[in-house]
Amino acid sequence: MILPIYLYGSDVLKMQAAPIDPESVNREELKILIENMFETMRNADGVGLAAPQIGLSQQLLIVDGSDLTDVYPALKDFRRVMINPTVIEASEETATYNEGCLSIPDIHCDIIRPSWMKVAYLNENLEPCEERFEEFACRMVQHEMDHLNGIVFTDKAAPIRKKMIGSKLYNISRGKVRTHYRAKFDK
Repeated sequence: MILPIYLYGSDVLKMQAAPIDPESVNREELKILIENMFETMRNADGVGLAAPQIGLSQQLLIVDGSDLTDVYPALKDFRRVMINPTVIEASEETATYNEGCLSIPDIHCDIIRPSWMKVAYLNENLEPCEERFEEFACRMVQHEMDHLNGIVFTDKAAPIRKKMIGSKLYNISRGKVRTHYRAKFDK
């Protein structure tokens, strides 16, 4: 099922998401939620989606870089479900990339992030994983992890860029934006 994507200004995007308790989670409901998230992300032409972006304040994100293999061959089989992810280690070396977000349509900003990081998380089967992410895979995971912490990419933009996009952000927060996918604004 394709779910609406919550837009900039929605309260759920500003909140710290709650951890998922692996002992009490309904595995069948979790499986359906993950399938719906992938379907929603694909429908919106995205490469990542966090649960807060569909209105759920839960520590769950998905990423799929398989459509980017023309530019990033290392993403050939890069598809992950990450529950309760935490950064164990991150590089001091950084990389800059012009990011966008399904919750903030038609806005892009250069964002500086660590070049690599190591993350501990539970996969879709609630099995513990620890993995090092590099280059664009690292960026995708970091961007979605920020959503779990109530951070959107524009929060990390340079002050002058924030000033330049201020009116666009205001319009999005008032629902004055068009998307080619189902979107929702919720205060």
